[in-house]
Amino acid sequence: MSNTTEKSGCDICGKRCRLTRKQHERYMKIPKSIDSVWHPCFDGHDARNRFFGTESEDVRQPAWIMFPEIPEEGKAPPRRPSLSREEEARMFLRYNYARHSLDELIRKQRKRPTGARALEMLEWHARVEEAREDLAAANLSLVVAMARRTRIPNVEFADLISEGNMALLRAIEKFDVSRGYKFSTYACRAILKAFNRIAGKTGRYVSRFGVSYDPDLERSDYDVRRHEMQLASAVEDLRETISRNSAGLSPVERTVVTERFGLNERGRGRTLAEVGRMVSLTSERVRQVQKAALAKIRQVLNERSAAV
Repeated sequence: MSNTTEKSGCDICGKRCRLTRKQHERYMKIPKSIDSVWHPCFDGHDARNRFFGTESEDVRQPAWIMFPEIPEEGKAPPRRPSLSREEEARMFLRYNYARHSLDELIRKQRKRPTGARALEMLEWHARVEEAREDLAAANLSLVVAMARRTRIPNVEFADLISEGNMALLRAIEKFDVSRGYKFSTYACRAILKAFNRIAGKTGRYVSRFGVSYDPDLERSDYDVRRHEMQLASAVEDLRETISRNSAGLSPVERTVVTERFGLNERGRGRTLAEVGRMVSLTSERVRQVQKAALAKIRQVLNERSAAV
């Protein structure tokens, strides 16, 4: 079976579909429109070559220790080198130029879909995702540093990190490099607002639900109590059967069952050897007598249950 979906009148990329199945799946994930932060340099004829062509300069990403290897307390990891203002501006311009280019392709594709443009959209969408991942990786240390300095009652460190990461991604979407200040200035404010939101939500939750959910406390004990009631009823039936000798047990059988299962005044069962010494039998013979006695008792109890 061919990778390429051959069908006429494709509503995605034109009359003759040029996308593979996986490309179709990726294509369907592209939003209907994409917002970007405009910059005047995008109008230049060499903008594409400057950001994604031969003239583009890659920014080397410093190594990053991913959470949860970073401890909440204790010695902090060594300070990782931060991006310079020029490197940061270059990364944000690349990101927003990719979003701007993809949005233009989306509008054109909506008017007149073609297979070539669909492939180009996939290429620019991959560039957008890669640029956003690079920006997030370059600034994840902001979230960890601010989470270390923030102490909110009833909020776990991992929850702070998660909320801060979401705020960081939202800040990357909105940051305008043309204003002249560094991204950390803008992002730290957004991260603090996120921390304040989770503090408010947690405070309201604790005020309404003061006791934490405990699965052990919420678990029903109905099955346990039912089992105990059935066990007590079975023991009582067994005592009655033995006391009345409804099963026709011999004196030795009655002694073996009574002593083995603690139905005596002592209230505690004895071992096969102990019972054997009481009735002058070996342990193996006591086991055989016990088996035969229990079979007689089981037959009587089953007949009684059937009659009821």
